[in-house]
Amino acid sequence: MDIKSSLVSLVGVCLAAMSAAVLAHHGDAGRYEDKLTTVKGTVVELQLINPHSIVVVDVKEDADKVVRWRGEAGSATQLKGWCWTQDVIKVGDTVTMVGRRLKNGSPYMTLSENSRVFDANGKEIYRGNDPGQPNQPGPCAPARTGGR
Repeated sequence: MDIKSSLVSLVGVCLAAMSAAVLAHHGDAGRYEDKLTTVKGTVVELQLINPHSIVVVDVKEDADKVVRWRGEAGSATQLKGWCWTQDVIKVGDTVTMVGRRLKNGSPYMTLSENSRVFDANGKEIYRGNDPGQPNQPGPCAPARTGGR
């Protein structure tokens, strides 16, 4: 094979690999309910990871039953913009999560569109994006510069 054919083949393989990575990130259309669900519980775990962080809370449904809920939020970087660290949101803290629940009824919600998380005092500590509006950078995010 000559150098030109080898280069064309290499470019083709690279493009195929990149397209697989792009397709790997999923949308959530049809996966979550349209209405918002609110749960209040005790934080049992906080996973500040990429691409999606997870907040795990135990929610008391009645005197005898506790349900473990998971809230899927943005990346660890995005949550740092909202001042989230392992020291700020701690195991044992009480939080209220507002988000869209999985349609299959599982105790799992997305903390993206129209979502909010509040601390025990009712202070908003996270805001998901509002449809049609730019994402909120959060109070600890670096200042945005430029004309956008």
